[in-house]
Formats: sequence, structure tokens, C-alpha cells
Amino acid sequence: MPPAYAGVRLERHGTGLVELVLDRAEAMNAVSKTMAGSIAAATAELAADSGVRVVVLSSAADRAFCVGADLKERNRASDEELFAQRRVSRAAYRGVLDLPVPVVAAVHGFALGGGFELALSCDVIVADETAVLGLPEVSVGVIPGGGGTQLLARRVGWSRAADLIFTARRVDATESYRLGLVDRLVPAGDARPAALELAGVIAANSPVGVRNAKRALRLGLDADLATGLEVEDACWRATAFSRDRREGVAAFNDKRRPDWPGE
Repeated sequence: MPPAYAGVRLERHGTGLVELVLDRAEAMNAVSKTMAGSIAAATAELAADSGVRVVVLSSAADRAFCVGADLKERNRASDEELFAQRRVSRAAYRGVLDLPVPVVAAVHGFALGGGFELALSCDVIVADETAVLGLPEVSVGVIPGGGGTQLLARRVGWSRAADLIFTARRVDATESYRLGLVDRLVPAGDARPAALELAGVIAANSPVGVRNAKRALRLGLDADLATGLEVEDACWRATAFSRDRREGVAAFNDKRRPDWPGE
């Protein structure tokens, strides 16, 4: 029997596609210490599972993807408790960011603060027309702490990230797509179906190839070009001499769908 996680759940859809559902709907998925621990544990489970090919991060709440940290819990916390929460929170965000397979966020409604940072920790963000994004942390006396200052700047550039973080303003779906905060914009209600469809396309490709492509992208991102090309070459070698490559070439020549070994 799979483990139970407070505030999140895992749903498996076909070959290698797993949905990580934020499931604290009564609080619009505000991330408590317990929920953060669940995210960290669930992502650790997924990272250790070689059968996982792609993950969709979605929400069971009607009006929100995730509204960020649970400020009611934070309001009662002592400095010592806040420091302990911080360790768990960092593990949750790094758990999503460090998954070795592609992660697609399905965003609807509010994705604010830590909620937006969860989406930023994914590789592709699919949002519907109800989405409202923002990093409002400086308006309550803190700064983004789930990777927001680093991931947003890498996604949209320093100046745009500075504008959004310094003003703490909220951005609607249309502007989010124009600024590059999200990658795909779909009609209201379609974020999850569109994300699952995209994930299915990814899952149909070589598991070895997709994992190594993500590794090359991530490791090469902050390197100089020469180093990045060496990273790419190492990942290419790890893929080219795999059973997946042999199966892919054979399937192409046989005009059939590949049966990926995924090893």
C-alpha cells in the first residue's frame, strides 16, 4: 500500500506519469510545516522510482493552485519554530526542483508566494485564464525563500524579476504569459487536462533520453558555453550507449512504436 501524505497525494496515470496533487483545499493549499514535509517525502519517493517518467504538479483546491506559506501557522511560531519550519520548507522546494524527470505545473487561480515558487520549481508551467501569480513576500516583511529570487530571474531576466519582487504585485494570466512567467496559457478549467496531455507526450519519449536532456539543461544553465557543451556531451554519451537508443533506432527503421527499456 502506498504511503499516505498529509496535504498531498500521488495519482498514477498510465506508464510513468505521476500526478502530485496539492490537497489541502480547505486552506487553498497554504503550505504548513506538515504539508511541506509531505511534499519533501513525496518527491523523495518519486525521485527514487526509476519507473517515473514525468510528474504533473496540480491542485485539488477550486480557487487556487497554492497561496503560499501558511501565515496563520507562522503567526504563532517562535523564532526557533520558524527556523525549524525553514529547514522543512527548503526540503520541499528542493524536492520538486531536483526531481530527475520533467515536472509540469498545472496552475489555476491563485499561485502566490511559495505557491508560485512551487510552480517555478517545475520545468514547464501550464496556466489557465484564471491564474493570478505573484511574489508578495516583501509586503509582509520577508523575501521569497523557496527559490523565487533565483528561479524567477533565470526565467524572465533580472529586471522583470526585480519589478515583480520589489512591488509585490499580482499578475493576471494574460500578463503572466506575455512576461514569460508561464509557458502555456489555456482556457479556464483546462490547466490540469492540458498539463496531463503534455506530460503524456513527454512520457512517450525515451525515459533515458528525457532524464539526460533535463540533466544537461539544468547542469549547463549556469555554466559558460564551453563547460555547458562538455556537460551536454557527457549526457549524450550516457544516452547514446543505452538500450533506449538501440530500441529507438530499431523502432524507427521498423516503422513501429518504441518499447523503451528505460534503463
